[in-house]
Amino acid sequence: MSDILTYSISVFTGFFAIMNPISNIPIFISLTEGANKETKQKVNKKAVLTAFIIIAVFVILGKFIFQLFGITIPAFKITGGILIFYVGFEMLQSKKSNVKHLKETNFDENVAVSPLAIPILAGPGTIVTAMNFVSNSSYLDIGLVIVIFALMCVLTYVAFSLSDFIARKIGDNVISVIGKIMGLIIAIIGTTMIIQGIKLSFDLLN
Repeated sequence: MSDILTYSISVFTGFFAIMNPISNIPIFISLTEGANKETKQKVNKKAVLTAFIIIAVFVILGKFIFQLFGITIPAFKITGGILIFYVGFEMLQSKKSNVKHLKETNFDENVAVSPLAIPILAGPGTIVTAMNFVSNSSYLDIGLVIVIFALMCVLTYVAFSLSDFIARKIGDNVISVIGKIMGLIIAIIGTTMIIQGIKLSFDLLN
């Protein structure tokens, strides 16, 4: 039971750090500028649902994808760890990750799918994190990852729904600090994945 709890906390922390609902609020506000409240909620719902479907597919088909392309777990952990570390490092440097870079654009409901769902919510970092958690796991673990990601989607939906209120209350400076903390956590997760991959490659686990 304790192993399941520890695993669940690890998965939640990983998803929370990489998705970071609070620091994504300014992006959501910018993308939906000029839209009425009803349209904003429509965009919000579509973006979160799309992100959930994308990640759920990768989680469920993760092992098949590994077998299809002949991907080894050590190689995936090392490569994924480098990618996640890079995203976290950019956040620590107060830069927007290239996988989340946004261009100036007029409002369009299609922003719900791109760039909001992809790559902001379900970008390469999120996909790599999700697949890493199920790369060598049981069906119970796969179910837990899907449920926990669904919870993250709900939290993101709530954060976006209250985006205007939250932005007014906590301010840009606090959002920036939260982003740096999440960046540090993401970088640590990436480093851990690299270490695990190296250990697996050279059979150093024992």
